Formats: sequence, C-alpha cells, structure tokens
Amino acid sequence: MIRALDVATSVVATAARGFAGFSVRHAKKQPEQLLELYEFEACPFCRKVREALTMLDLDAIIRPCPKNGTRFRPEAERLGGKAMFPLLVDPNTGKQLYESKDIVAYLFATYGDGHAPPSLGPFNTVSCAIASAVRSNGMRARPSRVPAAPLELWSFEGSPFCRIVREELCSLELPYVVHNVGSGSSKRPAFVARSKKQMVPYFADPNTKREMFESADIVLYLRDTYGLPG
Repeated sequence: MIRALDVATSVVATAARGFAGFSVRHAKKQPEQLLELYEFEACPFCRKVREALTMLDLDAIIRPCPKNGTRFRPEAERLGGKAMFPLLVDPNTGKQLYESKDIVAYLFATYGDGHAPPSLGPFNTVSCAIASAVRSNGMRARPSRVPAAPLELWSFEGSPFCRIVREELCSLELPYVVHNVGSGSSKRPAFVARSKKQMVPYFADPNTKREMFESADIVLYLRDTYGLPG
C-alpha cells in the first residue's frame, strides 16, 4: 500500500473510535506477571480490550491469532475450549475470559477503579466494526518464522502509526510484549530514559538487539527478518 494511503486509513480507523485509547484513565494497580491476550488486530471486539489495556496502563504479551493462523489459534482453543477471540489469560489470578465485555469489566474491576467508560460498552461495538472495515489489515496470517524470544513494542492503542506495526506483527503471527505508554502513563519516564525521546512506536528485538522508531522501518524489518515466501 502507498505509504500516505496507509497512514490515512489508519487515522480514519482511529477517528472512527473517537480517538479512544490515547490516554490512561482509571488505572489503580499493576499486575506482577504479564497478562496474556490472544487476539487479532482487525477484530472489533479485540479492539475494545486493547483500548482498555491502554486506559489502565497495562502491559501484556500478545499472541496474535489472525484467520488461518496456525501458531496461536490452536493454543488458544486448547486453553479455552473454543476458537473465539479475544481470550484473556491472567496468570496473577488464574482467570481465563472470553467476551470483550466480560474482559473489560474484569480488567477495570481488578486493575482499575471498577468503572469502565461508556466508550468500551456494548453500544459502541458499531464504531469498532466501522474502524475494522476501514482498516482490515491484520486479518489473515502470512508465513513467518517464530522469534526465539517475544518482540517488544512501546505503543498505545489509538496511535495510527502503532497500529500499522501491530497489524504486521499480527499478520506474521509474531508474539510480542506491548508496553502501553499512553498519555499519563506511569511508564513514560522509563520509556523516554531508554529510547531518548517520547515517540511511538518504538520497537525492540531482543533476538537481534535491534531497536528502532518509525512504523515504516519497523514493518520492513519484520518482513525481512521474520517473513517467509508464500
């Protein structure tokens, strides 16, 4: 896709959701162990959960499950008993949850103030679906080799540029830790100390020691390093 069009459609997808997932709200505590989320980028219900993670300033390990994916879809089905997404696994409490409304309610009850905002309610599913229709990237799997250790992405859900990177990670079925650093995040000072500037997306590959900004550069790196023909 032409770069200008790529960015423009990602901006439209963000606007369709009323620019949700930009800032931290309602966050109360951090889990000791990373949350685990089985999802795929183009799923409108998964979008709500990712927005909740940004609002609550929560990091998670993402196990992408695009359609026709073979890496994490079978694993998710073994864990939860059905091929349905999103699926949240919280190793801190032993909880496993399907259904975005149940996951959002759980996250705000466990790690927030107990009050999920209306923007994440069931009546806002239509805007999530519109965003997915505008931007359907991250829907289907493409061949790739799995990294030895999960990749890392400093991001927040509402960023159009971060979305472009997440879509590529999803299509290639590459597991990654998302470090949510939305406006007001308690993790921003440490992030800036590491990256030397307050700019996202910021990507790190512990397998090659490569770190970089710029969504276009990150996408090219992922394709060159982990993509396979076919």
